[in-house]
This record gives sequence, C-alpha cells and structure tokens, in this order.
Amino acid sequence: MRSRSRPRGETRFDGFLVVFAIAVVMWLSEIADALAGHRLDQYGIEPRDADGLAGIVAAPFLHAGFGHLVSNTVPFLILGFVIAFKGAIRVLAVTAIVAFVAGLGTWLIAPADTLHLGASGVVFGYATYLLSRGFFDRDVIELVIGLVVGAIWGTALLGGLLPQEGISWQGHLFGAVGGVVAARLLAKGRAEP
Repeated sequence: MRSRSRPRGETRFDGFLVVFAIAVVMWLSEIADALAGHRLDQYGIEPRDADGLAGIVAAPFLHAGFGHLVSNTVPFLILGFVIAFKGAIRVLAVTAIVAFVAGLGTWLIAPADTLHLGASGVVFGYATYLLSRGFFDRDVIELVIGLVVGAIWGTALLGGLLPQEGISWQGHLFGAVGGVVAARLLAKGRAEP
C-alpha cells in the first residue's frame, strides 16, 4: 500500500513555514542592525565592487529601518504564502532564483558608490512569478491568480520601476525579471520542485 502523504518539503504547511521563517530572519536582522548602529547595512549590494557581491545574499535581509522593513514584509508574506501552496521546495527555488537575478542585475547596472538593501526585489520577483507562471504552466487557476496579483499590485509594480531618489528601481526591475525566469525554469514539465 502506498502512502498518499507528500514528502517533507512539499506540503503547503512546510511552504508557509519557510516564508514565515524568512520574514523572521529579516526582522531579527533589522533588530540586530538597529542595536549595532546600522553597521550591518554595509553588507548590502555595492555595485561593481567585489565586496558588494556578498550583498546579493545579504541584501534581502537588510533594510533601511523598520518602516522599510514593514513595507516589504506585508507583500512578502502575502505573495510568499500564495507561492507556498506549492510547498517549501517551490518557495525556496523561487526565492533563490529571484534573489540571485535581482542582486546580480543590481550589482551590474546600479550606479557606483550606492548601497542597495531590502527584500523589495524579492517581492517584485514573487509578484511577476505569480503573474507569469500560469502562462508557462498553461494552468487556468494560476492565470486567475496572476490576474488577481496584477489587479492588486499592478500599479505598485509599475511605479516601482520608475527611477526615484533613494529607491532601487534596479533591484525592482531585476527582481521582476527573476520572477519570470523562475516561472519559466520551474514550469510544469521542466522541473518539479
């Protein structure tokens, strides 16, 4: 007799735990940063500086204060939980692809002598992943989810791509690109994480 239970890492609950755990790490990082006099911010993305490459991994967990963190946490949790319906492995795969593309793209094209922090690139990637995965999967329910995401966050997504002082539109842009890349790489028939 075969078990109908899904392997560890593939359940929705596991996916929700991963999203929640990432958000907790972001909050703990910001608390530690505040206690350290914001010295952890130096580990953000510094474009075209070899030391700034570490920021590709660190930047999504670092924020320019608690207001910045709150503005990223809410959509991160909502969009992350939607992705988590496919399990923890899917959330981890999407997050890794998006964070890498967002970070590397920012490192390559953002202005020199700037510092880029925050999870907004991941948020943009989560949104475009959800917007595009139905197209790649040819799944009606996923297309509807994408339409809902577009209706709720479409204006914010487009506005976040406009160059603004103090906003890393490069992180937003490449996060969005990373979301589409993740949707394509993880499409049904190509991979089954």
